[in-house]
Amino acid sequence: MSNYIHYRDYTGSIEFSEEDAVFHGRVIGIKNMLSFEGDSVKTLTEDFHNAVDEYLEFCENSGKQPEKPFKGSFNVRIQPELHRKAALAASARGVSLNAFVEDAIRHTVD
Repeated sequence: MSNYIHYRDYTGSIEFSEEDAVFHGRVIGIKNMLSFEGDSVKTLTEDFHNAVDEYLEFCENSGKQPEKPFKGSFNVRIQPELHRKAALAASARGVSLNAFVEDAIRHTVD
């Protein structure tokens, strides 16, 4: 079972509120707050699709560029000593620090 739903390059989280007997979630990976809900998988999926479609339509109508989730670029702040060790390890392997970090992340999440 997955706690995520996908549509048009957007990903939504899925949670269940036992108290309200409803599924709910929000689109992740963008700054705008897009939420959705439903009392069944079908209605949750429909509301998620509607939230994304309405967001994209709003952006188009207002001339605003929609946010793209997970662009492949993010800032990471780490302790200077760890930064130094990672840079030296990357250099010893003959790769960039970005490639080194990407490889480390890939091995952790795959």
